[in-house]
This record gives sequence, C-alpha cells and structure tokens, in this order.
Amino acid sequence: MDIDNGSSSQINISINHLDEWIAQLQECKQLSEENVKQICAKAKEVLSQESNVQPVRSPVTVCGDIHGQFHDLVELFKIGGNSPDTNYLFMGDYVDRGYYSVETVSLLVVMKLRYPDRITILRGNHESRQITQVYGFYDECLRKYGNAEVWKHFTDLFDYLPLTALIENRIFCLHGGLSPSIDTLDHIRALDRVQEVPHEGPMCDLLWSDPDDRCGWGISPRGAGYTFGQDISTSFNHTNGLDLIARAHQLVMEGYNWSHEKKAVTIFSAPNYCYRCGNQAAIMEIDENMKYTFLQFDPAPRRGEPHVTRRTPDYFL
Repeated sequence: MDIDNGSSSQINISINHLDEWIAQLQECKQLSEENVKQICAKAKEVLSQESNVQPVRSPVTVCGDIHGQFHDLVELFKIGGNSPDTNYLFMGDYVDRGYYSVETVSLLVVMKLRYPDRITILRGNHESRQITQVYGFYDECLRKYGNAEVWKHFTDLFDYLPLTALIENRIFCLHGGLSPSIDTLDHIRALDRVQEVPHEGPMCDLLWSDPDDRCGWGISPRGAGYTFGQDISTSFNHTNGLDLIARAHQLVMEGYNWSHEKKAVTIFSAPNYCYRCGNQAAIMEIDENMKYTFLQFDPAPRRGEPHVTRRTPDYFL
C-alpha cells in the first residue's frame, strides 16, 4: 500500500509491519514517533476516501466512548470478538481522560489500516486540537515522546475522520447528536469536514449535541451543540427513512440507554469512566438480520479474575 505523505515521496507500509505494530500495541507498548508519522500519513489517504455519512454493512458491533482506557478496549475486543472476525464501528472519543490515549488511538488507527473494510472510526468531540490540550492527550504525548509531534500528527489526522455512519440505510450513527441546521443526510454529506471542530454550526452540533426529555431544541449545558427532543428525533428519522439514531458522548451507568421511545440510543464503552465513576460499559451487536443485542461489561479484570459479561434480549429493528 502506497500513500502520499504530503511530499513527493511515497510511504510504503507492509501488512507484516501492521501486524507487528498491532501485536506491539496490544501489549500497551507505544509506537515510535516515526511509526506514528507513517500511520497517520497513510490513514489520511484511507479516511479521505470515506464519506461524511460512511455506509456500513451488517453484521457490525457499535461502540461508544473509549477515552484512553486501553485495557478496557482490550477487554471490549475479548467480549465482542477480535478483528477481522468481528466488524466494528467506533463512534469517537478515543483520547483524553484515561492514561493510555496514545496506545488506544494508535491501536485503532493501525487496525483501521490493516482491516479498512472491517473497522469504521468516526470523529468525536475530543478528536480536536483545542479539547485535547485541556483534557490530557496533549500532555500525555509530551510525557511519552518528549515533544508535541505525535500530538500534531494525530490531531491533523482527526480532521479526516468521518462525521457519521449509516448501517444498512437504517441506523444512523454519530458521536453527539442532531443539529437545527441539518434536515437530511445529504446536508451532512455536503459539509467540509477536513478542519478543526468549529465552535458552532452543523459540524459542531453533530459532535456535541445530546437528546433531551423536553421537546424541540434547547441550549446545551455543555456550551456547544444543542439538546433535542423526541419530536426532533422522530422527524429526522422519518425524513431520512431511519429506524434508529445510535450515538455516544454521554456517560450512562448501565453502558447503554434508550431515549425518545427507542428512536435513539446512547452507547458508552468506557467502564468505570475516569477510573472512578463505577459505571458499566456496553457495545451493541447488530447481526445480518438487523437484530441487535447489547453486551454489557465491567472494567478489565486483574489477572486471575473472570470476565463479567451481561447480555440483554435480542430485538429486531
């Protein structure tokens, strides 16, 4: 595989190298600065071919926030299945808060390069230059590499991440929520996403908004995006022929939470968030018949302890 790294030269990364890096990262050992530069350059080319509304086929397992909790990401793969046997869709927030943002985002990017048709990675509100300078990723890169180059490589790459995904034209997936500036999926397809996350506007809303119990649009307490009620979800789903909005972005104590009479679901995949919240995590498995199952899990066990996994009943969409 050859890509343009922004100069006249080409970067070649063999499958053997990708496999070696995956094995290294699975042991929570960071890549070299030069390797990070290579994977980010290559990933830009891969992601630039993807849409703002990236189509995804079932079966697929949908995941929420990870936030640098590397060992819990490894636990997620143990419970959900390893790639490429299991297809994954991650809905953003790979970095900040946890202690291993570098290893977490590196592993997901290398896996995307190794299995580009098996893994979809979307942008979250933390995949931004401004946010990562406040909530940990920038400082972690300085601590682990001695300079900000790795942070710069990754944050430049974040500009290329798709904003949303669409599973079998029926389940709309994104990090945050809806926007008063967006009525149709074509409006999202027309956005220029290759930029830092704006402070306002439709791209900002997709990464920052949250569902609410009240109808209509509301001012978000986050200071960015909006809150949106059941009437908004119902209208958006009807207009675009959707069954469900799947999103992440909010801590929910059982790992997933329905809202808007099952027009929307929140999925959160960082158990014991920030190593103190005591919440479960969840992932959403969708099979080839669009039947879905939630798998809940606890933090990665210490050596010798059993895995704890809880299943909810299966449902059809």
